[in-house]
Amino acid sequence: MSEVSSSTPMAPPAVESSIPSPRWQAAVGASVLVVAAVMAAGALQIPGDAGYGGVGPNFMPWLCAAVLGVCGVLLVWEALSGGYRHMADPGGARRAQLVPFAWVTAGLLLNAALITHVGFIVGCTLCYALAVQGLRRAECQSGLLTPRRLCIDALTGLVISAPVFWVFTQFLAISLPGLTETGWL
Repeated sequence: MSEVSSSTPMAPPAVESSIPSPRWQAAVGASVLVVAAVMAAGALQIPGDAGYGGVGPNFMPWLCAAVLGVCGVLLVWEALSGGYRHMADPGGARRAQLVPFAWVTAGLLLNAALITHVGFIVGCTLCYALAVQGLRRAECQSGLLTPRRLCIDALTGLVISAPVFWVFTQFLAISLPGLTETGWL
């Protein structure tokens, strides 16, 4: 791989492959460190009164911030000491595929908009079916909107979302929006 040097220090690398330069890799690590610092600042806002077993409500945010900080330091160190080693070319399309993205986004937004009206199971089933359509479009599959395919997607989404709903509402006593007042749909 031959790398063409760029006159701007933080400009994207002009290389034959799509592996970013060590500077961009260090920028990713620095970004992870910034996210860790923001999480730590947020953890400071949570009271640290110890609860069950001496663990307070700010334990998990601090743990996540610490682990993320360690990961950020390791990413920066790796980038500054020669770049990510043994990194394979990521492959994939050179440009974003907007139609599959739109299908997945539509599934997420419709789920968020409709979940209180149609319930968790129906909302998540719809989200699954639309997201799968987007992923199939990204893979350039054929026969996407056939009735058989749509029924299989809806049934699969139902098989996934119904047990999740029942576990949360019946066993964990966590309230999720339902279609009926019985708590089973």
